[in-house]
Amino acid sequence: MTTAKVLIPMSDYGHDPTETAVPYTEFKKAGFEVHFATEKGKTPECDKKMLKGITQKLLGATGLAVEAYNSMSTQPEFQNPLSWSSSDFSLDTYNLIFLPGGHEKGVRQLIDSHIMQRHIAAYFSSTMKPSKRSVAAVCHGVMVLSKTKDMEGKSVIHECDTTALPALFEQVAYWGTRAFLGDYYKTYGAASENVEEAVRKVLDNPDKQYKNSIGIGAFVIEDEKYNYISARFPGDAKLLAEKTVSLVQSTFV
Repeated sequence: MTTAKVLIPMSDYGHDPTETAVPYTEFKKAGFEVHFATEKGKTPECDKKMLKGITQKLLGATGLAVEAYNSMSTQPEFQNPLSWSSSDFSLDTYNLIFLPGGHEKGVRQLIDSHIMQRHIAAYFSSTMKPSKRSVAAVCHGVMVLSKTKDMEGKSVIHECDTTALPALFEQVAYWGTRAFLGDYYKTYGAASENVEEAVRKVLDNPDKQYKNSIGIGAFVIEDEKYNYISARFPGDAKLLAEKTVSLVQSTFV
């Protein structure tokens, strides 16, 4: 069986460690070949508030997720990422593009990158079933797709079923920590729209396509037309990874 190739694009700093390391671990366990990419090939770092100190203990990664991150961060593919701004960078050889989330403001480097948007726009159009290409995203990773436009100027996920970080979750985290963390939980600043709002507004029929759950149980949505899977927050990361592995493996049958 052909080995599946995975690319995980990241900002230099700020992605959620659980949403990055848990899927990475599952992809490696499945035998996938995993690469990372940052804007200029700099080794990325995930959000330290989710990894250390009181914020980690109260709000951040579990002990197992921290262990997974520490292991991932020592791997050569993580320490030596590709450069997405390089002239020879391409997504053509990958079977899966995985977009982790994170609310730290550094993740805007990936979300707002016109270069990555251009690459992903071309790639996403080739994930219509049946295809050997897939995309998975969680939390703010879905915003990369909501901001990426197709040739008609619509978001690449305009006709997809999707989920993302629920507005209720974002508001509770923001208002619950505002006194000591400021606007940390608002990636684009205190007055900016919620992730859910940013995603819903690009969908053709948001009331039908946007799938929401405010339960704590893992929640993952798989689109029927495209090889696209999405999830809400770190609690969904393992199920998202497992379903993504199954989807990618099914494309080789």
